[in-house]
Amino acid sequence: MKLFTGVAAVGAVVVFSLVLVLSRANSQNEPAHPNLPVRPVVVELFTSEGCSSCPPAEALLAKLAGEQRLLNADIIALEEHVDYWDQLGWRDPFSSAQWTQRQQDYAAVFGNDGVYTPQMVVDGRAEFVGSSESRARGAISEAVRGPKAAVNLLRRPVSDGKARVFIAVKMLPAPESEKAQVWLAVTETGLHSSVSRGENAGEDLHHAAVVRSLRKVGETAPNRDAAYSGEQDVQLDPVWKKENLRFVAFVQEAKTRHILGAASVRMAP
Repeated sequence: MKLFTGVAAVGAVVVFSLVLVLSRANSQNEPAHPNLPVRPVVVELFTSEGCSSCPPAEALLAKLAGEQRLLNADIIALEEHVDYWDQLGWRDPFSSAQWTQRQQDYAAVFGNDGVYTPQMVVDGRAEFVGSSESRARGAISEAVRGPKAAVNLLRRPVSDGKARVFIAVKMLPAPESEKAQVWLAVTETGLHSSVSRGENAGEDLHHAAVVRSLRKVGETAPNRDAAYSGEQDVQLDPVWKKENLRFVAFVQEAKTRHILGAASVRMAP
């Protein structure tokens, strides 16, 4: 990259920077439009309790998920705790190699040399350092404007430690519908840890929507209005607090990892 020289160039840079800042500010502060449909946007955060730069990103995720409406977006938060920090002083009780693999899959698609924390991924289309509120709001603003599949998610009564959900997917956006996968997640809010070792030693860390389970439940039928429908049983761990659980269903294109549509419902009424 070439550097500008001279007073005129400096002035040009200042003007351009001011315009860019104002443009981003307008985008971030854009109110929800009452005449536009509310659209779900999946915001994933790859994080770890062993990472000292992760708590601000988790606070941002909780803030975004707690807002009523952001640019007509219904934020669906997925906080995924990776396990590659577990050997560096503190084992994250919510970590899993499955979330690490999911992050590595994203790294391959985005062309990253490796993985890092905290990393935020919006609708499988944009990635950035997870504590950047400006990048998060900008990516959400872009994601909410794109075409979305219609995902319907219904909760069935719980019995014998199991829940049952019904998922229906319609109107897949073209052309990203050839090999779309249907995923089902369970998230839990209200979780926290008193960390005694590692980079966050002495901290009481509070989390957003921690992913407790995530599995692929099927694939969509391309070029059909009714692309997928089915019921799924979900095994509930006794340590999970039912009043804090939420089911999340989303459709993700296998090759690009773009999330085409999503829905969520609380476990408890």
